[in-house]
Amino acid sequence: MPVQQVVIGVDSSTQSAKAAFIDAATGRTLAVGRAPHQVGGEGGARESDPEVWWHALREAVAAGLKESGLPASAVTGIAVAGQQHGLVVLDRAGRPVRPALLWNDTRSAPQAAALTEALGGPDAWTTRTGSVPVASMTAAKWQWLREHEPRAAKAAAAVRLPHDFLTERLAGTAATDPGDASGTCWYSTATGAYDPELLQLIGLDADLLPPVAATGAVRIGSLTATAAADLGLPAGIAVAAGTGDNMAAAVGLGLGGAGLLDHPALSLGTSGTVFAASRTRPASPALAGFAAADGTYLPLACTLNCTLAVDKVATLLGLGRDAAEAGGELVLLPYLDGERTPDLPAASGLLTGLRHTTTRQQILGAAYEGAVVTVLRALDEVLRACGLDPADKEVAARPLRLVGGGAKGRHWVETVRRLSGRPLLIPESGELVALGAAALAAGAATGEDPVALAGRWQSGDAVELPPVERDMETWERVSAALEKAAPTLLA
Repeated sequence: MPVQQVVIGVDSSTQSAKAAFIDAATGRTLAVGRAPHQVGGEGGARESDPEVWWHALREAVAAGLKESGLPASAVTGIAVAGQQHGLVVLDRAGRPVRPALLWNDTRSAPQAAALTEALGGPDAWTTRTGSVPVASMTAAKWQWLREHEPRAAKAAAAVRLPHDFLTERLAGTAATDPGDASGTCWYSTATGAYDPELLQLIGLDADLLPPVAATGAVRIGSLTATAAADLGLPAGIAVAAGTGDNMAAAVGLGLGGAGLLDHPALSLGTSGTVFAASRTRPASPALAGFAAADGTYLPLACTLNCTLAVDKVATLLGLGRDAAEAGGELVLLPYLDGERTPDLPAASGLLTGLRHTTTRQQILGAAYEGAVVTVLRALDEVLRACGLDPADKEVAARPLRLVGGGAKGRHWVETVRRLSGRPLLIPESGELVALGAAALAAGAATGEDPVALAGRWQSGDAVELPPVERDMETWERVSAALEKAAPTLLA
């Protein structure tokens, strides 16, 4: 009887670590171990100690191994997919100089604006990097560190992204991949390498950065004896370069060169994220023009206000999240923390069209509609970046893969369905980031293409909902209110 071979995909997110134990032959999830992270900071600050990520990874792997009942010897590879953009600064011993600045730390917004201007504006940045600096991008965080904590910047012996830090702890080898590197704004998607002029602009020595592997599935080393002892796994198993969380989710959905190209996905979480894998290099100031983990590209748009904002409206109204009804004449733009797409960082929530007959349920429904129209408008921009016309009948009929916590919510699903007019595919797997990371681990162990592996695993298996007639009346009402309010009320 053949020995079962297992790979581990780690999803190291803002809030927790998840370690998925996946049967390398079938893609079946055997166990998922979990451990929490800690996030601190007040106001615009959001920070975590990278050592906590390592301890959480160890706990998650131990929990998953115990739950699976497998011998450690069954594990053949491991890969990490991490939260994007975080700035990790290490000393010569590989220890953090200070807590990591996370993607949602907004203190570097002034530095992002200054960098954009210094290079000549948004188009100059997208031509090189595919993206325009915003507070979330790592280059802006490094610039903030140089200005506000120069001692920490000068003490840097290495600069890493969150997934790079963990991968280096596993393999003892510094490495990153094009996908996660493309979220820094110092990596050029045009050349596939670090951009010397941009590094000079932000005063960052290239020698502090890890080498960039060709893909996230490249075997960059083997699990060291020290890491193996910490994790309870065999030394010498394959360690993949890994990638960012959005790139891993795309792999888990089977999106990429060996799978589906130019097919959209929408993630409904605290933020709303839309993306597609494409061979067309994106260069739109409205998007993050990322590279993908497999050598293609991943144009992506992110809205700040999604499930958390709508849940806040439900709480204010004293309603359950599924008590919503269609908004009728109402428009509610739930931009409670400013908005990233469209770029309205100073925006607050806006409610218009209130009547004596308006119900609480309609107000809640209008919050759903405002959030969904916002993220679907961003989806149209992603499709344009892929070289497609969103109004083309064939493009408009392509299924929309719906993932994230909101994909489990009845009213979220029905609102997306009604306002997109698309068929929806809701994948059965609830851990797509970890599953995508596992495919990278399997690719590192076997040399196979991770997107092809994910497709063979049928990790994209989904519940399919047929399209319904698109609610253009609501779409146009919300869009018109957004366009009229953006120059003044939302500025």
